[in-house]
Amino acid sequence: MANIIKKLKRKHKRKKMQSQRAKLEQEQRAIQQMSPEEAYQNRLRRHKHDALRRTVMSIVAVAAIATVVLLYVERRSYHNYRILSASEQEDVVSTKYLEMSGKILRYSPDGASLVNSSMDTYWSVLYEMQNPVADVKDDRAVIADQDGTLLEMFDKNGETGSVTTSYNIVKAKISSSGMVAAILDGGDSTWINFYASDGSLIAENQTHISDPGYPLDVAVADNGNIMMVAYQYVDGSETTSYVAFYNFGDVGQSEDDRIVSGYTYEGTVVPQVMYLNGGKSLAVRDDGFTLYKGSQIPKEKETVKVDKEIVSTFYDDDIIGLVFKNGNKEKPYTMRVYSTDGNLKFEKDFNIPYTTIKVSDGNILLYNSSQVCVMNSRGVEKYSGTIDGTISDFIKIGWNRYLLVLDSGVDVIKLS
Repeated sequence: MANIIKKLKRKHKRKKMQSQRAKLEQEQRAIQQMSPEEAYQNRLRRHKHDALRRTVMSIVAVAAIATVVLLYVERRSYHNYRILSASEQEDVVSTKYLEMSGKILRYSPDGASLVNSSMDTYWSVLYEMQNPVADVKDDRAVIADQDGTLLEMFDKNGETGSVTTSYNIVKAKISSSGMVAAILDGGDSTWINFYASDGSLIAENQTHISDPGYPLDVAVADNGNIMMVAYQYVDGSETTSYVAFYNFGDVGQSEDDRIVSGYTYEGTVVPQVMYLNGGKSLAVRDDGFTLYKGSQIPKEKETVKVDKEIVSTFYDDDIIGLVFKNGNKEKPYTMRVYSTDGNLKFEKDFNIPYTTIKVSDGNILLYNSSQVCVMNSRGVEKYSGTIDGTISDFIKIGWNRYLLVLDSGVDVIKLS
C-alpha cells in the first residue's frame, strides 16, 4: 500500500512539473512573437509584479516579526531592577512628583520645576504655599494651595498664569487646553470658578448645600467649554448625588446657570469625576461608574455597577479599574479593569498588600512603603518585589523606566 502511495505522489509531481514546463514554453513562444515594444512592456509588467510580490512578502514578514516581538514584550516578566541614576540631594519630605509632557513636574511649598529623569531643570518658578496639590493633563498643570488662596498654571514652557482667589481652595482641575476649574469654600456657600490658562476669570458659580448640593469633585473638558461637577446632598434621609455639565460656549448661553445636562443618582455617592479622550467623561460611584459622551451636551452612555464594596479606583484615558475585597484568604482582593466603553478587559484576584494603586503611562502600579508591583493594562504582572528604602512615590517615566521616590532620595530604575 505504501509503495502505491509513493508511486501516485511521484506521478502527481511529474504531471505538475510537465504542466509548469508546458506553461513556460507557451509563454516563451508568445514572447518571441511579440514586437520589441510589446516584449519590453511585458518585461516591465513582470518586473512590477515580482517587485509587488516581494514587497507584500516583506510586509507580511515584518508584521509577523512585530507581532512576535509585541507578544514577547507584552508577556515578559522581570525579576529584578537596576538603578540608572540617583539624586540623593532631593528634599523628598516636602517635594512631590508627577509625569508631565514626557518629563517630570516637581513641586513643593516653595516652587515648581520641570525636570528630566536626571533632574536637569527645564524651567523653575518660585511661589509660597502651605499645602500644594497638583493636577496634570497632557502638557498642562495647575498647582493649588489647598485651604489657601493661590493657584498657579503651567505648560511645558513654564508659568502661564497665577490667581489669588477670594476664598480658600478645596480642589482644582485643569484641561489639556489650560482651562482650570476650582472649588472654593465660602463658608455658608461654595463657589466653583472657571479660569482661562492665563488666570483670567471666565465664570463663577455660587452653590448651596440645599441646591444643588456640596461639590465633591470637578473636571474640565479638553475643548475648554464644558465643566463637569459632582454634587452631593441629603434628600430626606437618603444621600443623593447630582452630576451637572456646564457649557460656557454658545450652546450654554440660553440654559439656566449654563447647565446643559444633569443626572440625579439616589442613594449613591459620586466622589470623583474626570474627562477622558474622545469627548467622554467618567463619574466614579460608590457602586461602580457611569460614562457620558458628548462634546457639547453630554449624555449618559453606560453604567457599570458592582455588588461589593469598592475599596480603590484607578483610571486614565484608556482604562477604568475597580478593586474590592472578595473574602478569599489567599487572594483577598479582586481587580476589575474596563475599557472606557464600559467593556470588561480582565478580572484578577491578587494578594498584594498595597497602600496606593494608580495608572501611570499605561501601567497599573501598586505599592506600599517597601514593595512595588507593575502590571500592564491587560493584567500581566511585569514585576513584583521589595525595594531597598522606604517608598513614598512610584511613577512610570518611559519604556521600562520608573521614578522611585524614597526617603533617602530619588532613583530612576529599569526593570531587568
